Amino acid sequence: MSFFTKLKDRLFRSSDKIGEGLDALIAGGEQGPPASEPAQPEMAPGRGGVFGRILGRGDAPRRVLDDAMLQSLEDLLIQADMGVDTAVRLTATLAEGRFGRRVSTAELRAALVAEVARILTPVARPMPLYSQRPQVVLVVGVNGAGKTTTIGKLAAQFKAAGKSVVIAAGDTFRAAAVEQLQIWGTRAGVPVLTAPEGSDPASLAFDALTKARADGADLLLIDTAGRLQNRADLMEELAKIVRVIRKVDATAPHNTLLVLDATTGQNALTQVEIFAKIADVSGLVMTKLDGTARGGVLVALADRFGLPIHAIGVGEQIDDLAPFDPEDFARALVGGES
Repeated sequence: MSFFTKLKDRLFRSSDKIGEGLDALIAGGEQGPPASEPAQPEMAPGRGGVFGRILGRGDAPRRVLDDAMLQSLEDLLIQADMGVDTAVRLTATLAEGRFGRRVSTAELRAALVAEVARILTPVARPMPLYSQRPQVVLVVGVNGAGKTTTIGKLAAQFKAAGKSVVIAAGDTFRAAAVEQLQIWGTRAGVPVLTAPEGSDPASLAFDALTKARADGADLLLIDTAGRLQNRADLMEELAKIVRVIRKVDATAPHNTLLVLDATTGQNALTQVEIFAKIADVSGLVMTKLDGTARGGVLVALADRFGLPIHAIGVGEQIDDLAPFDPEDFARALVGGES
């Protein structure tokens, strides 16, 4: 099964919501041509199908794109968790050159897919790999966002690509997180360095980097705690980890990945704001897109922050974490075809 198919099948109840919403918008206000709009010419032979529908020919229902329809479209995008600001900008862009014209569902969907992809394309970038060995990847995010699983998947994927990987189980306050990383480490054949529960995460990070350097590892992935209840403690803990590993490598960490849970919706924007202040976030990973009907939050994140989106996850298997493809995502979100 291709990852696009997984997006379509698992991810987006969003695509159903937006797709059905677009159908309802058109069907609910189907109209004849306005007085100022000339009648469409007859369709030439052989110009049917999707092409004909997009051009407004054939039997596809159509509706004048007016203020009322734009407001309904804006509401639909907000319900898909794109946020008010992004929804307003998207609808305004879609209105350009179309306002007052009759549009079909196919035309509206194609325009929406194109605009969502345009917003997402600049941020769709794989996690950069450097010649520095070991490359230190600090992984941050709130507890429950999927940090541990993401680290396990990344480790397994990099190992399969021929990289030597070390994992540091730096969330020393959660035994479950350590155990989960150990399971992934065993599965991937990657060493997982641990410390007794409640130990200093910075000390573990220092030991892990020292070992990774001695072993000639390509990558060191460091898990961290994500207790936002006390931001000051979390900020100090992350700052201490950075200070300590820089005693070994002054350029570390080379990547700071923020893992976000798509099911939290607009709260993901707040988390980006918080972690951008606490840590020097270099890129995002969005998990649990198979569990939400509001995947549009990723569009809002791209529109507001412009941080690279390295990967998205739609399940628990190793191949359910994949590089972020903006066009596939846009089609899956809006209900387009592969």
